[in-house]
Amino acid sequence: MTETDPTVPPALQDDKTMPVVIYALYLAALVSVGATAVIGVILAYVSKAAAPEWMLSHYIFQIRTFWLSLLFSVIGAVLTPVGIGFVILPAVGIWVAVRCILGLSWLLNGQAYPTPRNWMI
Repeated sequence: MTETDPTVPPALQDDKTMPVVIYALYLAALVSVGATAVIGVILAYVSKAAAPEWMLSHYIFQIRTFWLSLLFSVIGAVLTPVGIGFVILPAVGIWVAVRCILGLSWLLNGQAYPTPRNWMI
């Protein structure tokens, strides 16, 4: 089970709503322009200060997912005229979807994400 953090109010110890919303915003960004991902990363930055330790790993994971996906998307966009960008951009979308699904899985089980600072999965 998870340990309780005395600095976080008991009502917020197991409140998974905000991380779920952020994962959902990232998934919605895959079919929209991507503005929902910007909203998601802002929420992650704001929410991580008051999060218990196990949930902090999800916020770190979500923030890294945003910045890495932005980097890979820019690389893909730059390489689109050469032709390789048409392969990179869908791969970035799949990568984000897999990361969000795995993150949701760990979150809904009430567990910290095991490797939040990894760039792969």
